[in-house]
Amino acid sequence: MLVTYPIATALLGVTAATAGGPVHEGALLWGSLYGISQAVGVYCFYAAVAAGPISVVSPLAAVLNAAVPVAAGVALGERPGETASMGVVVAMLAVILVSRESPADEDVRTHRFTSKVAWLTVGSGVAFGLDFVLLHQAPAECRLWPLFFARAAATVLVFTVAGMSNNLQLPSKTPLRLAVMAALLDSCANITMLLAIQKWLLSLASILISLYPATTVILAIIVLRERVTRWQAIGMVLAALSVGMIAAT
Repeated sequence: MLVTYPIATALLGVTAATAGGPVHEGALLWGSLYGISQAVGVYCFYAAVAAGPISVVSPLAAVLNAAVPVAAGVALGERPGETASMGVVVAMLAVILVSRESPADEDVRTHRFTSKVAWLTVGSGVAFGLDFVLLHQAPAECRLWPLFFARAAATVLVFTVAGMSNNLQLPSKTPLRLAVMAALLDSCANITMLLAIQKWLLSLASILISLYPATTVILAIIVLRERVTRWQAIGMVLAALSVGMIAAT
C-alpha cells in the first residue's frame, strides 16, 4: 500500500485531468470518504485473516460487502425487477461459496474466530460495502476526480499509520515491481467500478462487482494450478447464473 497508493494517486490524477470535468466539493468529500473507508476495510480484513480462520472471515466479509450496497440502494428508492432481485440473492450465495476455504485447512485448526476477529471481519465487510455507497454519492459530472481524491486521502492515511507504527519502509525488487503493477490494475478497476455505479443501479452494479472472488479463484486455477473445493465450484456456477439473471434486466 505504501507503493501502490501513491502511484495510483498519480495515475488517477493524470487520468482525471485528461477526462476533464469540474472539481466540486462533492467530489472531494465523497471521494475522500470512499478512499478512507477502503483503506480501513483493507486493514481490518488483513488483520482478521491474520488472527482468525480465513474459511470463516472471508465469506462473512464478502456477504457483508455485497449486502450493504444492496440494502442502501433499496433504501434510496431503487426497485430492481423480480428476476434481478432473484439474481441478487443467487449472487450473495455465490459470493459466500466462492470465498469459502476448505474446512480441512490447517488455518482453521490453528486460528480461532474470537470476538476481536469477529469485529474486524464485520468492520471490513461493512467498510468495503460502504465503498460503493460513498462513491455512488459523488457527482457524476465530476467524472474521475472522486477517484483521485479517494486515493490521495487513502495515501495520507496509510503513510500516517505506517509512520506512527514504525512500519514506514518500502519493499524491494520483486515485491516492488508487483506493487507497481498492482497500482495500474487498481486504477483500472476503480475507473470501471465508478463508471458502472454511475451508469446502473447501485444495488445491481455493486452485487456484480462483489463477485470478484470468482475471478480470483479462476486465476488461482490457471496461474497457480490450485484445486478448487466442491463448494467453490458450485459458487462459480451460481455466480454465472446470477450474472445472467441480473443482466437480463
